Amino acid sequence: MSLIRSMLVELTGTPEYTEGIGDDVDLAASGIDSGDLVRLVLLIEERTGVEVTAEDMEQLTTIADYERFVAERNAGLPSGGA
Repeated sequence: MSLIRSMLVELTGTPEYTEGIGDDVDLAASGIDSGDLVRLVLLIEERTGVEVTAEDMEQLTTIADYERFVAERNAGLPSGGA
């Protein structure tokens, strides 16, 4: 299970629902509410150290978008700390 998908399971408490969402399906259109999306961003920031701005959030609509975003930002982080 992907990092983002596992975070969505944690947030929604419904693995069956979350597993039924395709990687390229718009999360808001699939029934994930805006509060859960904000909580998802907070979890991403907390667990990965990747900052997600409001502008970033406007571009992130699918699980695949979030996965790519985190992977790209982690790839750009300097090793050895802040």
